[in-house]
Amino acid sequence: MKTTDTTGPAGTPPPDDAVAPPPVVAGTDAPAPGGNKSGGVINAFSHGVLVIWAVLVVLPLLWAVMTSFKDDKSIFTTPWSLPDTLHFENWSRAWTQAHMSDYFLNTVLVVGGSLIGTMLLSSMAAYVLARFEFPGNRFIYYLFIGGMSFPVILALVPLFYVMDNLGLLNSIHGLILVYIAYSLPFSVFFLTAFFRTLPTSVAEAAIIDGASHTRTFFQVMLPMAKPGLISVGIFNFLGQWNQYLLPTVLNTEPENRVLTQGLVALANSQGYKGDWSGLFAGLVMAMLPVLGAYIVFQRQVVAGLTAGALK
Repeated sequence: MKTTDTTGPAGTPPPDDAVAPPPVVAGTDAPAPGGNKSGGVINAFSHGVLVIWAVLVVLPLLWAVMTSFKDDKSIFTTPWSLPDTLHFENWSRAWTQAHMSDYFLNTVLVVGGSLIGTMLLSSMAAYVLARFEFPGNRFIYYLFIGGMSFPVILALVPLFYVMDNLGLLNSIHGLILVYIAYSLPFSVFFLTAFFRTLPTSVAEAAIIDGASHTRTFFQVMLPMAKPGLISVGIFNFLGQWNQYLLPTVLNTEPENRVLTQGLVALANSQGYKGDWSGLFAGLVMAMLPVLGAYIVFQRQVVAGLTAGALK
């Protein structure tokens, strides 16, 4: 049997560059312990920061949910203990007597209508800006970006008079139009970058097969942009659901209040009624849709944020 001699000529030792690789721990691809210790310290520190951050975020939410099932006396005497009995009447009282049902319905109408309008208009504008070259393309794109840097608080006074002159003040549909205008800059900016990462060969093939630009957009390109649409839709949902400044200025009628206005009105009434358990129940009601949306679509949000990084 022929063997291979690893030594040099005349039995000389192997060259210096023929260094054996570091030992590997059995069952893993990582080097043996004692290698890069600084990386482990950094990972431990980053994970520790994330754990602390998670505790700071989760504990107040759990405390609010726990408090919503207590009575008023237990909230002040034993604020950190679990409720002795679950007071579900807090939720029913907040839903009916505090008119949270009306506020919830108004919020669903406003946010639902504004989301549909925002996603439709922003996706069409972003597709045109990303796929077609025409005079003024970059100028329009930078106008949308400029809208992101313009604080909405500076436009409240002129916006109030514009809405009043148009007869849209204190109305659900007027608030929907304002939400759409408020959300368009970020949505167009996000989706324009996303549409640029999609392959052009698919759209070109659809055009060659006789599809119009409208059909190509709605039946070919829009389904391909689903991760980006879901991501920007979640961001808009979170922002519009928690919006307080715009409805406070533009929607002063009690019957048209949204959830954020209703919670403020419920909190202000506590100085006369003292229904703190109902206040926490209403707070959790307003919070649950946002948490539910993020829990359900968290994978799509991450996929949408990272999809534009690779082609």
